[in-house]
Amino acid sequence: MGRLTYYGHAAFELVLDGFRILIDPWLSNPKSPVKPSDVRDVDLILLTHGHFDHVGDTVEIARSNPRAKVVAIFELASEVGKQIGGDRVIGGNIGGPISVGLGSLRVALTPATHSSPYGSPTGLVVIGEEGRVYHAGDTGVTMDMRLIGEIYRPDVALLPVGGHFTMDHVEAAKAVELLRPKVAIPMHYATFPLLYGSPDEFKRLVEERCLPTKIVILEPGKSYEFDFKAGLY
Repeated sequence: MGRLTYYGHAAFELVLDGFRILIDPWLSNPKSPVKPSDVRDVDLILLTHGHFDHVGDTVEIARSNPRAKVVAIFELASEVGKQIGGDRVIGGNIGGPISVGLGSLRVALTPATHSSPYGSPTGLVVIGEEGRVYHAGDTGVTMDMRLIGEIYRPDVALLPVGGHFTMDHVEAAKAVELLRPKVAIPMHYATFPLLYGSPDEFKRLVEERCLPTKIVILEPGKSYEFDFKAGLY
């Protein structure tokens, strides 16, 4: 079974095809139930862009998990590589999926409408046998999401709903309409007072549109299990 565990803000742990993956691991965020020192046996760390609340505790986690590699846009990967070693990073760019050396697992970097101090901001799609998970990163709603839905057919979409810096619940509901995932999980809300977006309103708006997407709202520390290959979700 695959498993997604939410650690607050945009941080997730994804177990897919038996590999343990961290996405945007800012585990020192005020909502996180775990500390960077708590995570072990990490195979891969994925970063959407270079802001502090997404790169987060990557360097500390990578140093305490020596087999873990970091995947990010080329410039960000290079910057992280200066701190943990260039052989520990895989830099790529927006385009076709990247092989990461873990079975048949691949990662595609996708467009995001945002900013970043190192290279372009991205979303990402993790492609495995048990399912395909799209983490939108920090972004506003964009018509690129229709292409992401058509090309990569994500089973799960992790979507920011907080507003101010990203989509809010209204834009995120439109993103679901464009992507058409089986499951959508809201993120990037309630960490700071500026983030006004509501996961409950997001759920209501998606259901109001009669979209065939299940909305799962995870409290920090809670998990969602799935195996889309076996039809379990």
